[in-house]
Amino acid sequence: MSDVTSPSVPLLEEREELKKCMSISIDEVRKIAQLARIELTPEEQVRHAETISAVLDYMNILNEVDTTNVEPTFQVTGLENVYREDVVVESKLRDKLIAQMPEVEMEELVVPGVFE
Repeated sequence: MSDVTSPSVPLLEEREELKKCMSISIDEVRKIAQLARIELTPEEQVRHAETISAVLDYMNILNEVDTTNVEPTFQVTGLENVYREDVVVESKLRDKLIAQMPEVEMEELVVPGVFE
């Protein structure tokens, strides 16, 4: 087994150097925050850019590992899915459930729209 050294978290002094070679820019963090509809302060933008860049850099280190003779691992617990036939069964609670719904249309629950 080869000796793998885990990368350490950068010291505060090294952060300025990191900003020069970050894997993700602050503009990209802003775009991601906009897509996620999250408001970030400038300090949070810098912190998230540093953190995401560190994760991406660690992934790059993992990409350098030679896995030529390593069998793919899809599942390690030995558990297997148990399947049953998908059969429609009439529910005896249907009428009781419909009676409890706040708004019903054509015997189906009416919910508020989620898209603008």
